[in-house]
Amino acid sequence: MILAANPKNTSPLRLDEEVREIDAGLQRSRKRDRFRLVSKLAVRSIDVRRALLDYQPQIVHFCGHGAGDGGLALEDEAGNVQLVTAEALAGLFKLFDAQLECVLLNACYSEVQANAISQYINYVIGMNQAIGDKAAIKFSQGFYDALGAGKSLEFAYEFGRSAIETEGIPEHLTPVLKKKTAHRGTATTTTDRQNTSIPRFKKLEAAKSIHQTTANPTTATRHS
Repeated sequence: MILAANPKNTSPLRLDEEVREIDAGLQRSRKRDRFRLVSKLAVRSIDVRRALLDYQPQIVHFCGHGAGDGGLALEDEAGNVQLVTAEALAGLFKLFDAQLECVLLNACYSEVQANAISQYINYVIGMNQAIGDKAAIKFSQGFYDALGAGKSLEFAYEFGRSAIETEGIPEHLTPVLKKKTAHRGTATTTTDRQNTSIPRFKKLEAAKSIHQTTANPTTATRHS
């Protein structure tokens, strides 16, 4: 299940392209009959709760803006940013741990949320720094191409990182995988590296200033 949010007071993202590429990859895969893709756009917190109840997904994929410790950027009733904290997300996903196997947070600095959620969900992928829109889309392509080929979640994660690297984008170490243990989630260790592309996220000073922090206003970024 894909949950996408691009609040109107944030920089525009190619979330429609990301959804399209995921769908195309699954449709062409030899294991396509095993997948049912559901996508929800411009999601508010109530939309997330209802979608989890209605569809009982095994994989939840969020794409949009992240604000590190501030939370993930969903939309409020007016279409503006509503930040949801790591603790709130972890508590919500905990209620669905019986069937939810993986959460992918394709937003900048979402390692914070991944750490919290991995206490309850077996596999959680977050980003350890800012990630460019192109890199985020390439990671999704690789990840779901691998799942569609019948590969494991851990293989799909590595294949997604490879998809970034083989496209010549120096951000393949940005996605990090967290795995639940008997006591709490632990992370796959990767070495942080400087991000040289336009990010999907920049650190949030105030929600009202999100759209002013874009490094290049003509390039889509995934940042709050």
